[in-house]
Parts: sequence; structure tokens; C-alpha cells
Amino acid sequence: MKNGEVNLGTSIMAVAFADGVVIGADSRTTTGAYIANRVTDKLTKVHDRIYCCRSGSAADTQAVADIVHYYLQLYSVQENEMPSVRTASALFQELCYQNKDMLTAGIIVAGWDEKNGPAVYNVPLGGSLHKQPFAIGGSGSTYIYGYCDANFKENMTRDECVGFVKNSLSLAMSRDGSSGGVIRLAVITKEGVERLFVPGDKLPVHWEG
Repeated sequence: MKNGEVNLGTSIMAVAFADGVVIGADSRTTTGAYIANRVTDKLTKVHDRIYCCRSGSAADTQAVADIVHYYLQLYSVQENEMPSVRTASALFQELCYQNKDMLTAGIIVAGWDEKNGPAVYNVPLGGSLHKQPFAIGGSGSTYIYGYCDANFKENMTRDECVGFVKNSLSLAMSRDGSSGGVIRLAVITKEGVERLFVPGDKLPVHWEG
């Protein structure tokens, strides 16, 4: 990080289920030890049913998301069809890989499209691209790899996925000093996008005996 750069020291997550995806993030943005924003929205819309979760430098990830948003709008007009989640994630990957020396950006791309249905892609720091049943990212993710691996199940329902994301993020937020605030969630399906919100005083504390 450059001196004074605003950092999304973050916990972000996405999980696919049969009819769509659930994405979620905490809301803390830090500048060193100072919390610059405690209610940030890290879930960024890049097309009607495709969102990204941003971690790393706030400036870098906002710029990359803006560029992808522009290209996807262009694509939908030129091709007269909705872009796929794969197309969106390939754009993120290309931008992050070609500029990897200048960017600090870890991005999870998730959504639903007509061709392939629900999909979750992870674009970590080096600019590689990984299709996964679920993805976690940001500084808080290091604390919850074990929890997520132990609690993830194939063929979860929508409500199970929402619970899984809520519980995982609240655990990460309790452990990681750079994560906190509220949990913002979005459920993306064929029908559209449903935004959910968990205030800071209503976070799950499932790990307390």
C-alpha cells in the first residue's frame, strides 16, 4: 500500500446454489489503523445479474470495476445479449493480470446468466482466475478457511447459503481487526437481485459456547 492509501482490509465471500449465488461482505474501510468508513458497500454491480466483491486498494478495485462495467454495457449493446459471468470474470482477470505490478486488487465475481446459470469466480492478487463452488477473500478470510471447509456442503438451499455466508463473515469480522461494521448480502437469481442487511448489533455469535 502507498502511504495514505485507503485499504479494504476486508472479509468478502460468495457461494453458488442451484438457482443463483449469495454474495456478502463486511463494511470496514481502513487507512492504517484509522477506520475511514464503517458502512462501506463492497458489493459492486457490474451488470444486471453480475456483481463483484472487492478487496485490496479501494481506488484500484473501484477503477477496475468501473472499466469492467463499461465493457459489459458495450458488450450487451453490440452482441444484443446479456454477458455471462465467465465473460465478466475474464475481463477482471485480464485487467488484473496485465496490470498486476501496479494493482492491489483481490476480486470475487459472482452472478447468474442464461447460458451457465449461477457461477462464482475468484481473481486473487496475481490476476489468476479460478471457478469455485464458493470463494472467500480479503484479510479476514485467513481466519475462516477451516470453518468454511468444515461447514460447506454441496447442494445447499438459498437460506442455507445465506446462513453460511452470514456465519462465516461474522466469525471473520470478530477475529480480524481490519474487518467489521455491518454485513451486506445480495442474492442473485434469474428473478433479479435481492439485497439483505445485517446490522452490527445483530451479527451471529454462533461460536460463543
